[in-house]
Amino acid sequence: MSDFSGHVLIIEDEPIIAIELEMLLGELGYRSFTVADTPDGALSSAREHRPDLITADYRILAGTGVEAVKLIIAALGRIPVVYVTGNPDVLKDEPKPAVVDKPISPSALRRACEFATGAPPAA
Repeated sequence: MSDFSGHVLIIEDEPIIAIELEMLLGELGYRSFTVADTPDGALSSAREHRPDLITADYRILAGTGVEAVKLIIAALGRIPVVYVTGNPDVLKDEPKPAVVDKPISPSALRRACEFATGAPPAA
């Protein structure tokens, strides 16, 4: 197990995928989670409990995960982000994003979290 810990904001509008992310991130050591399914909901959640990591789908209710992340970073400053999406090509213009394709591979999620947070690769 890695030394990840802290709070994760999961920006996802599919409840089953949000639950899967909670389970997989819990296995990496993260201990608390908030789920939001709109950009405004994500910003509100982040203001209530600043996340140590954000995971974001691209397509969510009322907008995109990219919009949500930009709102959060503008309000709170830099927070590591992992995009979890079935459409990774839509993120090609984002600066060096950590991206996990759906269906979610646990090892790909671990590597993306390591990349996003700057944690050293797992042994």
